[in-house]
Parts: sequence; C-alpha cells; structure tokens
Amino acid sequence: MNAIGTIDHPLTHDPKKQAPMKTATAEPAGSAPQDFTTTGANDSRQNRTREMQLIPEALARAHMHERMLEAEAQRPAARVMAARRMQRRAERASLRAKRALALAVMQ
Repeated sequence: MNAIGTIDHPLTHDPKKQAPMKTATAEPAGSAPQDFTTTGANDSRQNRTREMQLIPEALARAHMHERMLEAEAQRPAARVMAARRMQRRAERASLRAKRALALAVMQ
C-alpha cells in the first residue's frame, strides 16, 4: 500500500527521495552492520495512515475538553464557598460594630 500521507511516504518528506546519509568520520569503521534492512518495519507501518497519526491529538483534545467541563462544574461551587466566606466575614464585622456601639453607649 503506497498511499500518500503514510509514515513511510509523507507528502513532502519522502525518505526514499532524500540524499543518502553520509557516514560520520568520528565513528569507527564497521560500527554498524552494513546489511541492515527494514523491510519488516516498513511492512508493519504501511497501515499507519494520517488518521491513525492524529489519534493522540484527538485523545488530547478530548481530555482537555473533559477537564474544561470539570472546571466549569467546579466554578459554581467555588462561588458558593466564596459567598459563604464573605457572609461570615460580614457577620463578624457586624458583631464588632454592635460591640463597639454598646461600649460607646455604656460610657
């Protein structure tokens, strides 16, 4: 299967059409086997289409969407908690004002 857009044959970067790699001068001669073939790997990758390559991206998008929904569900709870906190603070301020007024009236 030589479909355009697979891992082995991308649209723009076809490894078979690129210049062959030159051996590095720093490597000792014979460090890699000369008869290295990847036919088995190429055959196993032939069915990896562009759609399959985009699966992790789609999973990440779905994961982020789920996290956004969770955050939106938690926002009202956070607002209720903040409102209760402010209400308690206001009640304490009211009690302090009543005490201060009572002390002022007593003297």
